[in-house]
Amino acid sequence: MKEGEVHQFTRIAKAIDYINRHFKEQPSLEQIAAAVHLSPFHFQRLFTEWAGTSPKKFLQYISIGYAKQLLQENRDISLSEMAFQTGLSSSSRLHDLFVKMEGMTPAEFKNGGENLMINYDIVDSLFGILILASTAKGICHMAFETDKNQAVAHLINRFPNAVLEQKSDEIQQTALKFFQSDSSQLSEVKLHLKGTDFQLKVWESLLKIPMGQLTTYGDIAKEIGKPSASRTVGTAIGKNPIAFLIPCHRVIQASGQLGGYMWGTTRKAAIIGWEGVQNASQDE
Repeated sequence: MKEGEVHQFTRIAKAIDYINRHFKEQPSLEQIAAAVHLSPFHFQRLFTEWAGTSPKKFLQYISIGYAKQLLQENRDISLSEMAFQTGLSSSSRLHDLFVKMEGMTPAEFKNGGENLMINYDIVDSLFGILILASTAKGICHMAFETDKNQAVAHLINRFPNAVLEQKSDEIQQTALKFFQSDSSQLSEVKLHLKGTDFQLKVWESLLKIPMGQLTTYGDIAKEIGKPSASRTVGTAIGKNPIAFLIPCHRVIQASGQLGGYMWGTTRKAAIIGWEGVQNASQDE
């Protein structure tokens, strides 16, 4: 990302937050631009470059009405059927086709990960500052942050006794390609995860949600054969250690409300909207 674009998401996020809070008033382009201290022309160009569509069109993809429509359309099919219906070659199935998970062994995360050697890097992504960490087996931590020092502190807290080195590697570079709209350049990325069997099962089910689609906590519970465990499923989703690649942002409340997100509800709305735009453009 170019130096001048480093803080682009911060402004975009403020605009999305403003639109969400004032959508009933149908704010004009001039009003939204003023809220993020930009001229209407500059804001329109910045937003369109980032989102691939206008602010007004983007609002459609993050509205409750649109979310309810998606949930209604998929009400009677399972996640597996939803994924299958997108087609084996569909770019909507990026996560299902290209992301593979492996749980850490007890020896690997024993005593705070003392047997692990972890490379990490901090980059500016489409959705803000991102820290990626990888073992020899795959990505073990990926999180959006607001501060680079805090990003490292969170990684250390997760693996306090691991050997950490700030170093970009091929595994991380493969993961970053998922932020590109061109899926033809993708190759398989592996995740090396610390979690209980139940958590791993929940996280794996999230990979089946196609890009541009949404599901509910209750549907995830049904998918893993635990229809009465929506609350426990929600807890497991909240502990997902891999932002974006494990698309927990695609899980919302049955009411159409976005619900919580470890990395902020505005960021969740931004990702859902961006994916909706990407999906629509691929279908045209």
